[in-house]
Amino acid sequence: MRKIARLILRLFGWKIDDQKPADVKKAVVVMGPHTSNWDFIIGRLSFTAMGIKGKYLIKKELFFFPMGFFLRGIGGIAVDRSGKNNVTSTAVKHFEENEEIFMVFTPEGTRSYSPRWKKGFYYIAKKANVPIAIGFMDYQKKIGGFHSIYYPTDDVNADIAAIKNVLKDYKGRFPEKGIDGK
Repeated sequence: MRKIARLILRLFGWKIDDQKPADVKKAVVVMGPHTSNWDFIIGRLSFTAMGIKGKYLIKKELFFFPMGFFLRGIGGIAVDRSGKNNVTSTAVKHFEENEEIFMVFTPEGTRSYSPRWKKGFYYIAKKANVPIAIGFMDYQKKIGGFHSIYYPTDDVNADIAAIKNVLKDYKGRFPEKGIDGK
């Protein structure tokens, strides 16, 4: 599957740095910028090419037959986002139960420009005691991969600002919807 994913990416003109974060077996992955539905397809192909089995939190309502088989097959984890259900605890449980896990988040929470990121990824990383791997996609240059590993402190706003600063120079499919709205 890795060779097929690489071939498809090459046909689309993408170059993926297939270096996984060194010495990291568990991480919350923050991908950015997120401006298009194509991000998931390119990202999923990239993870396959790198040999990474990414996990993705997906609302449980999408896990109906036969879609549920497909979603689980590509790394989907069904979560109940209603009421008093704790998505953070569900995610942390997966970190505790797996020796190697890369759980992917797009903290913008939308494919439109959003100056305020959702903070769930941060709290999951802190509670699971795992680093944040900063992943990027640049449609302008058609490159993607992992930029760096970030170890969260106890200052959520400063940490998110630092992560945004890393990702701000990468261009999404629709740059005006990117990290800085430009």
